[in-house]
Amino acid sequence: MTLRVLAVDDVAPALAELSRLLAASSHVREVVPAGDALSALKLIKDARFDAVFLDISMPGMDGLELAGVLARMTDPPELVFVTAFEEHAVSAYGVGALDYLLKPVARERLDAALARIVRVARPAAAQPPPPAVDELAAVSVELGGRTRYVRRADVRFAEAQGDYVRLHTRGGSHLVRMPISRLEEHWAAFGYVRVHRSFLLAVPAVQELRSDASGGLLAHTDAGDVPVSRRHARDLRDRLLEAAQRGDFAGGAR
Repeated sequence: MTLRVLAVDDVAPALAELSRLLAASSHVREVVPAGDALSALKLIKDARFDAVFLDISMPGMDGLELAGVLARMTDPPELVFVTAFEEHAVSAYGVGALDYLLKPVARERLDAALARIVRVARPAAAQPPPPAVDELAAVSVELGGRTRYVRRADVRFAEAQGDYVRLHTRGGSHLVRMPISRLEEHWAAFGYVRVHRSFLLAVPAVQELRSDASGGLLAHTDAGDVPVSRRHARDLRDRLLEAAQRGDFAGGAR
């Protein structure tokens, strides 16, 4: 099959070069250019595209923000980021990018990305049903007018704070407008358990269990201590034992 592709870049020469390279590929039947993320979003809503090749640093809505919107679509196009900056790769893959290309883009590298898109975009009858979208593998955090993405794998525990939840990582904490119950629903399958009405804990992050001054139980992680309520203590100990037997935790838990 051949692809209908949308190319997005706010720099006109860069957009022209990307469109030229895409159009020269045998995998592509049509390339539609867009000079900003909002124009791209309108085009995507009006017509079907197999893939979007987009820059990250753009005025207004940037590439990562556009990717976050597309990820909520029922049948989104495949995403490939094309950027001059290496440091956004983790965030790009966190929002579901299929590939991450650095400028200037080599033709061979672009063709490899297009070939991957062709493989995943085969007719549904030729492939098994797609897996469910892991929509909270990374959580967007608004800070000073900018959006960052915190990977689930970096979160040691989450703390409920009213209508918000604070995500605690080894490098700091991040406040997100989201109920802790929603986070628990989506993260339960990835080793996160409720250990207190206000805390969700990553079992693999537990290094040891401690007693506080009043005899309560604390789960120690490298991002801080987490209180464990009496009714959740037995379940946590059982999960730690299972994790230890599988070798799936940070070590030292007992």
